[in-house]
Amino acid sequence: MRNITEKLVKLFKEGYCTPRISQVAKKLKEPSTTIHYNVKKLEKEGAIKAYKAVFDYKKIDEGFCVFVLISLFPDEYGNPEAIGKDLAKHPEVESVDVITGNWEMILKVRAKDQDAYYNLIKTVISRKGINKIVSLTSLKQMKTEFVSI
Repeated sequence: MRNITEKLVKLFKEGYCTPRISQVAKKLKEPSTTIHYNVKKLEKEGAIKAYKAVFDYKKIDEGFCVFVLISLFPDEYGNPEAIGKDLAKHPEVESVDVITGNWEMILKVRAKDQDAYYNLIKTVISRKGINKIVSLTSLKQMKTEFVSI
């Protein structure tokens, strides 16, 4: 049998997961049709954006997790979304948030190791508009996507 793990992980990250309607129905003691109707309604309203798998990142070679604080040059303060959208294009960037305080943005980055992260940082630092970054390395993840590890 062929090993398609990498292809599956990529699809699951893109949202190719679906809820287990029968398990939800059993847990809530409601008919499957009621669950299905309500899930579809939430999807149509945009309340549910996607379904995705929760991974043990070490097992898929993305065990190096870093939170990156980003300071922008003053002339970029007015449009942090443009920089955020550009940064979000990198597959290693799991999340991008515009924040308040001494920093304008925070990224959550997952990479295979520190070398892969360093290669990403060389690209990010060289981007116009980014003044300074601080990397905060996660030593151990305790909870992710509402799942305790």
